[in-house]
Amino acid sequence: MERRLILYIATSLDGYIAGEKGKIDWLFSDQDYGYKEFYASVDTVIMGRKTYDVACSFEEVPYQRKECVVFSKKKTINVADHVKVITTNIHSFVRQLKNKKGKNIWLVGGSEIVHELIELIDDYLIFVHPIILGKGIPLFKKNNKRIQLKCVGTKSFSSGLVELRYSRNSEAF
Repeated sequence: MERRLILYIATSLDGYIAGEKGKIDWLFSDQDYGYKEFYASVDTVIMGRKTYDVACSFEEVPYQRKECVVFSKKKTINVADHVKVITTNIHSFVRQLKNKKGKNIWLVGGSEIVHELIELIDDYLIFVHPIILGKGIPLFKKNNKRIQLKCVGTKSFSSGLVELRYSRNSEAF
């Protein structure tokens, strides 16, 4: 069985994953929102370089117990020892990764990598925060291909946050 590529990400009500200059100070951190369970279900995390830089601002060595892959247009970037940097052939690499044995794969973000891999994403787990940012970094770039999804679940929290689960096919996560 093929591993699933899951986009697990937070967004504002108006569709931004970060405010101006990449600020994420609006994200809720008052409870788990199912993060620990989801994190245990993946053994690989993939992200773009900018997202990796943000992750490093939270902890010195992010995702150190997972296989960690960073996609970058730059040939050389500073990363931890357990991080693999991929600079070319992103689609081929992710297809191969999905066919390897293991748990599911977490597509952490950001919008550029989501745009690049949108045709390979199997499941979308999106946490909508009850805030309108007005501007910032959008979750989805314009000119994506049309992709039909199936809603496989929703959940609302007392904080006003809403979890949306979508899948490309019936084999939902």
